[in-house]
Amino acid sequence: MRSTRDLDLGKLNSATKYPSIPTYHALGERGALLAEHVNFDGQTLIVTEKVDGTNSRIILMPDGCYLIGSREELLYARGDLIHNPALGIVDTLKQTAERIVDGVFTPADVITVVYLETYGGKTTAAAKQYTSQREFGYRVFDVSRIALEHLDASREAIAAWRENGGQSFLREQELIELIDSLQLELTPRLEIRKTLPATIVETHAWLESMIPTTLVALDDSAGGRPEGLVVRTADRSRIAKIRYEDYQRHQKRAAGKK
Repeated sequence: MRSTRDLDLGKLNSATKYPSIPTYHALGERGALLAEHVNFDGQTLIVTEKVDGTNSRIILMPDGCYLIGSREELLYARGDLIHNPALGIVDTLKQTAERIVDGVFTPADVITVVYLETYGGKTTAAAKQYTSQREFGYRVFDVSRIALEHLDASREAIAAWRENGGQSFLREQELIELIDSLQLELTPRLEIRKTLPATIVETHAWLESMIPTTLVALDDSAGGRPEGLVVRTADRSRIAKIRYEDYQRHQKRAAGKK
């Protein structure tokens, strides 16, 4: 079994990043929304709340080690291999990582990556929408399984593999069962559907009907304004985000032109 200490951590970091999520309607000059939108080709879509926090990772290694990372960098590894307590992510997730590392069966040649949104505290300017007391929270939104052999490629090849759908994600039912077994919580699953509204105006109206207030507030005195939605195909081959700020900005610009 390969030891985590013997791996190229730069490659591990790249291979375990979550793929970039485009906006559903393309962004044009100065953030303007365009009519062009992501085509899901009639695939079944899973609609979830988009939580405004910081993208985080718990990376479970086959040798019993775990690492904690933000979207872009590794922050901590069991045994103090790395330590960077940025954004409160490590303090928020370390206890959970310690608890689940032995509860997830990871084959000798496979890395399991738990993707979470860490929110509240001082993670983003939107933290007050989720907590009035600077409390931190987190929700799992995906889990991937990555063969260790992918780390043998160059960093450039790993990045291209990741951004072109190379990672293998758990199917929704597998994800639900795993997260339940680990006593964790998923980002709220709101709807399963086949199609989305096509126009900007229709999408904005649908967004407002789907999530008028956040479902993950940490206390009753939080602001409660949600960030938006994330829409994924079952195999995660296509993902898009639908954010209030984009559609509200478009609406204001459209009103100003009348």
